[in-house]
Amino acid sequence: MSQPREASKADTKGAMQKILDWVEKVGNKVPHPVVIFLILIAIVLVLAHIFYVLGASVSYQVINPETHEVETATTAARSLLTTSGIRDMYVKLVPNFMGFAAVGLLIVAMVGAGVAEESGLVKALIRKLVLISPHGALTYILAFVGILSSVAADAGYVVLIPLAGAALYSVGRHPVAGVALGFGSVAGAFTVNMLIKPLDAVLTEITNDAIHMVDASRSIGLTANVWFSFASVPLLTVIIALITERVVEPRLGKFQGASGESSAQEGGQLSADESRGLRYAGLGLLAVIVFFGLLTVPSWAPLRNPTTGALIGDSPFMNGLIGVIMVLFLVTGIAYGIGARTIKNSTDVIAAMTKAVAGLGGTLVLFLVISQFIAYFNYSNIPTLMAVTMADGLKSANVGPLWLLLGFIVVVLILDLFFTPAIAKWAIFAPVFVPLFVQLSVDPAAVLAAYRIGDSPPNAITPLNPYFALVVGFAQKYDKNAGVGTVVALMLPYVVWMSILWTLLFAAWYLLGLPWGLQ
Repeated sequence: MSQPREASKADTKGAMQKILDWVEKVGNKVPHPVVIFLILIAIVLVLAHIFYVLGASVSYQVINPETHEVETATTAARSLLTTSGIRDMYVKLVPNFMGFAAVGLLIVAMVGAGVAEESGLVKALIRKLVLISPHGALTYILAFVGILSSVAADAGYVVLIPLAGAALYSVGRHPVAGVALGFGSVAGAFTVNMLIKPLDAVLTEITNDAIHMVDASRSIGLTANVWFSFASVPLLTVIIALITERVVEPRLGKFQGASGESSAQEGGQLSADESRGLRYAGLGLLAVIVFFGLLTVPSWAPLRNPTTGALIGDSPFMNGLIGVIMVLFLVTGIAYGIGARTIKNSTDVIAAMTKAVAGLGGTLVLFLVISQFIAYFNYSNIPTLMAVTMADGLKSANVGPLWLLLGFIVVVLILDLFFTPAIAKWAIFAPVFVPLFVQLSVDPAAVLAAYRIGDSPPNAITPLNPYFALVVGFAQKYDKNAGVGTVVALMLPYVVWMSILWTLLFAAWYLLGLPWGLQ
């Protein structure tokens, strides 16, 4: 695929590249992702039954996200090979798949994105971005936008990652490096943002419930981590961009298309039709803004929280943001198509939607298997057993507050490789660690900031991330030989350096006594 992989280059590689070569070689020997998850299902079935026979269980305090009450719970291992377990697997085959959020999100997003892609809007926007971006700034812009994309929940996985690949492709750079850049920024920094997002509301509420276990008069707000987030986003942007340019792109080498010619020819000036299409798309964007403005801005707006009237945080608008993204792509794509004369009637629009969704066949088959694995893994209670055991071990460590916080970050980093849901992990960890740190006079906002660090970078490397296989598919669009090992090898430098440098920022922030956010 690329020059650094040739044997003649082996003696010029540094130690890091040789390690990544080994990781890629080993990783690409694993079977197809569908087979991998079938094997993982078999492993879960065996382990769960062993733990069940041994009577493995843990007792702990947990916050009920619905009632916000602190409850004492005892969780025991459950076997899927018992009568009830077999019954559950049989009955919930379809519900497990239909309840897998990534399925609906992917289809809904692709309905709009497909129109934008087929009309030519996506290519025109990328070329315009390339034309107006300062020299050398494209990588940083894509990383920054990727980090901020988490405000739209998981939509960044579906939209930003392929766009980053296409953007680098358009300037003659390796598109797989763009895919890696997009994955690193979307997944590796998922829990931090300069904007308030729905996840923040849930994490903050769980944190406050944990605080009230020892201090009923104390609480933190949605902006409790805002200053630390404002510092984290630029740092992560620079790390992601530098890793892309200094490690990933040199590793991949110069990209050659199927014809052996560079892709840089796509980066020329826009035609008159394309320019007119972008103007029409701008008018479409304005119409979408006005439409959703009427649904959100007035105090009586239906997309505000019906109880508190809030728009940011826990509100219908934020919880259904994927719908806004679909409409945005759909309207601007149609408008561009009309202006650029690439869409002539409604049949063209429907054909674009159909084409986009039809291309998801392989991904949906994989999601069917992944959804079953996640359901069986959660049913077994193995994630809870792991989380509580690790938390108890760290809690009993006789170390100072900073070292305990750093140890907490490491525990979450490790656990996130196997147990990815951010809210579920925090519901278990918060009642254990937040009261402990409050009693040690540590700001609860610092504990939440530490959790954000631990819960982010591993998302970009764990195959248990529901979107990992999708990213492998994005890479295979440009390199048919790319596999799980390719993606893991590309993402490993991002994960390692983001984890280390972000943790160092946290330690410095703590030692300097800087405010974590607005209280």
